[in-house]
Amino acid sequence: MTVEQRIKPAPIRKTMRVKASRERAFEVFTAKMGSWWFKEHSVGSRVNNSPQADVVIEPRAGGRWYEVCENGATYEWGRVLAWEPPARLALAWQLTGQFEYDSAFETTVEVSFSEDGDYTEVVFEHRDLERFGEAAELLSGMDNGWGAILDGYERQFA
Repeated sequence: MTVEQRIKPAPIRKTMRVKASRERAFEVFTAKMGSWWFKEHSVGSRVNNSPQADVVIEPRAGGRWYEVCENGATYEWGRVLAWEPPARLALAWQLTGQFEYDSAFETTVEVSFSEDGDYTEVVFEHRDLERFGEAAELLSGMDNGWGAILDGYERQFA
């Protein structure tokens, strides 16, 4: 008898310290995502060759998370699981390993904001990565990708 053992991948975790109040750090992350998101990480530009114009998180639990292209097309990325301004945000990332939206697929992105004097510590975590299954080899690329994307967020406070 053979026993197959799988190791659950560790979450992708990034910690940033930005010079802003918790409220401002939360607002820039949620309401201004389109201003700092890495434009090359776009479903629309891959699908219909239209550049990304904005990224929208509807400000409520159950709200949509999606991108808007310059030609007006929208592409779902997921939905809001928890909306607790200015402390916490949880999102369902519903893009598969092929970066296609699937309403039945879900990993979790959670972001917390803790004020520390004139700064806010922002902790980003993308978990449930084992759900990518055979596409799990893309995880090192995802780790680097999230790093590049979140660098754009941090630059908003420089």
